[in-house]
This record gives sequence, structure tokens and C-alpha cells, in this order.
Amino acid sequence: MSTLHTVNKSPFERNSLDTCLLLIKNDSTVLLIEDGVSGALQNTTASQSISDAMQEGVKFAVLGEDLNARGLSADRVIDGISVVDYAGFVQLAADHDNVQSWL
Repeated sequence: MSTLHTVNKSPFERNSLDTCLLLIKNDSTVLLIEDGVSGALQNTTASQSISDAMQEGVKFAVLGEDLNARGLSADRVIDGISVVDYAGFVQLAADHDNVQSWL
């Protein structure tokens, strides 16, 4: 069963992303939303953990509208992370068997 994991907290303020990555299965997707989008940026302390998870088969996406709302550019996103809009968010939820929110 595939799961969409949503992370809405900054990895620099909370450990939600780290906890998610410890428990995630390889057929899952992590969607970074709200303040969680900062975890998708290149050259941060979260970058290596995300890159390692991608090497293990975990997919990542980030909500483009939340990047824009925080003044962040999609060209700063780690290679391999998909930038999705709200329709893409809905499609990800529909494509997975479960949705798990990490608070």
C-alpha cells in the first residue's frame, strides 16, 4: 500500500520531516507543504536526508504555491523533487492508498 506523507512544518524548527523519513516505506511519496517547503531547498541541513531517501526509492514533491508564498524560487529545489500545484496535490492524494499528515 502506498502512502502520501504530507509535512507542513519547517525541518529547521520541528522534527516532523526527520520522523517521517525514519518510518517511511520506499513506495511512498512525501509532499512538502506550508512551512515544510523549506526542506525542499538545496544546500540545507535537510538536503542530505532527502537525497538519501530518494536514493532508496522515496518520491518527493513540493507545493509550488507555498514556495511562492514564502518568496522561494522553484529553481532552488533539490533535483528530483517535483513542484506541483493544487491540482497536483489532489492527484497525489488520489494516486495513493493512504494519506499521513506529519505535524
